[in-house]
Amino acid sequence: MLGRLSIRCPDQPGIIAAVSGFMHRAGCNIVHLDQHATEPDGHTLFMRLEFDLLAGNDFEALRREFSAVANQWSMHWQLAEASARPKIGILASRTDHCLLELLWRWQRDELPCEIALVISNHDDLRAAVEGFGVRFEHVPVSADGKAEAEARQNALLDGCDLLVLARYMQILSSNFVAGWANRIINIHHSFLPAFVGADPYRQAWERGVKLIGATAHYVTDELDEGPIIHQLVEPVTHRESVADLRHLGQELERKALYQAVRWHLEDRVVVHGRKTTVFR
Repeated sequence: MLGRLSIRCPDQPGIIAAVSGFMHRAGCNIVHLDQHATEPDGHTLFMRLEFDLLAGNDFEALRREFSAVANQWSMHWQLAEASARPKIGILASRTDHCLLELLWRWQRDELPCEIALVISNHDDLRAAVEGFGVRFEHVPVSADGKAEAEARQNALLDGCDLLVLARYMQILSSNFVAGWANRIINIHHSFLPAFVGADPYRQAWERGVKLIGATAHYVTDELDEGPIIHQLVEPVTHRESVADLRHLGQELERKALYQAVRWHLEDRVVVHGRKTTVFR
């Protein structure tokens, strides 16, 4: 049985030996280990292990026993079975390219999860979503009914482990975001920070940019300022039209969002303040 262990803690000599020694004593064979220690900002250690739990052992006992090691080294940690399939919910509006990418990848078993449902503030994408056998819920959002809409969304998302914004064109309230700390992934239509506001591709074209990009990040109270998970860019020239830039940008959005969601599901992302460490 395969498992994953993610760790963030103050760096000091002996941590890797303590973790690997525990794994040996617990009957686990480490099959992959990544680690990174920061230098200037407090010497923090990040570590990710993949291991094989030998027959006769169980994860609950492993969690209980590892807590003593974690307490000794002041660790923030997560232990998960690799076979687990977290439940994710998706928020979307009318634009479909990111949503369909996630659904297609999931259908091909390239996303290790269960897509519980898609919620949209418009009904346009119902047929496309239900064509994948996924539940679709229409929750309209009005200026004076946002709190009620978010309460309905939260009720529908009960039991989900992750929420993905697949070009959802509404700003989530602080109260909503607070209940999903480091569990909402958004895709932004630029290489942040750049070109905020309406029609970013026209702004990019008007500025004669030589790179366009997409940024997948966690959602926080600060709009488009959450910890970045993945970014992609594409070089462009003066020959590209606004339509060309939009097409290229949407390709990057699809790829960046899919990759960020997959890395999150595989426990490859460790959040530390406003930054992430991603073990690829």
